[in-house]
Amino acid sequence: MDYTLDKLYFPASNSPDASVFARVSAEQAGWKYLNMVALRLETGKTFGITIDQYEYVSVILGGICDIKTNRGDFLDVGRRPDVFTGLPYAIYMPRNTEFEITSLSDDFAMASCWVPTDKDHPMKLITPRDVQLEIMGGGNATYQVNTLISPAFNSQRLTVREIYTPGGNWSHYPPHKHDNEQKATDGSLTESEQEELFFYKLDRPHGFALQRIYTDDNSINAAITAKHNDAVIVPRGYHPMVSAHGYTTYSLNIMAGNQPSLAHSTDPHFAWVDETWLAKDPRLPLVDHGMEPYTPSEENKQTQS
Repeated sequence: MDYTLDKLYFPASNSPDASVFARVSAEQAGWKYLNMVALRLETGKTFGITIDQYEYVSVILGGICDIKTNRGDFLDVGRRPDVFTGLPYAIYMPRNTEFEITSLSDDFAMASCWVPTDKDHPMKLITPRDVQLEIMGGGNATYQVNTLISPAFNSQRLTVREIYTPGGNWSHYPPHKHDNEQKATDGSLTESEQEELFFYKLDRPHGFALQRIYTDDNSINAAITAKHNDAVIVPRGYHPMVSAHGYTTYSLNIMAGNQPSLAHSTDPHFAWVDETWLAKDPRLPLVDHGMEPYTPSEENKQTQS
């Protein structure tokens, strides 16, 4: 597929009344696995489907919901009003799951992704306790990564992370890629082949981020202005991003491949940058576990059927 800028960029819906405000299908993206949709629901409204031959993850962007499935129910799930005020709740569901999500708040929004699978994995409610926080990079290339689904998670293809980039900072820098499987002499992966998607939010809706996507052979060389609720796909190549000064950028980062992996190769022209970082940006972390008011009922949210 010829990936011109219009094939990499999926702008948000312009309608404030649209329940679905972002969507990327594998067919639109021109790849094998990854699909994504973001939607909002008013109090009492529901969304439900039967998953079929896919593994499926829903990340609660904000608000509270009940999740009822043919494998068990999860009630009163979620707390943060939006992605800038706390850590996420999410649910992983295996193939052939029937589910219905009911909004319990007017500010409810979620982003879901799904990929084909031929294996069964256990359903899992992911709470803020499960989220792993890392501060990556350094200097004005410091950014925060909150991992919901790591390569060690019990899934076939997916990794899911939330990334926070303060105003003026770069993330995914030095530029790296994961589009060509490479192995070391001991058989371990040094680079994996992944389809990758970023779903963007800004703490102030008129902000923006700039994402460059480029390849060694220049078959892709694009600079994309990503705004609130936009999606950007990375079918291959390096993909550094910078957040506009004064605006915090959130990106839901989803990857899918033959196996879950974060193994990547750094652009050798930029590898020297790592050695120049003396300190992390003190503005980070932007969200952390201290924002989450855990309660004794936290461990009892699931009602098995």
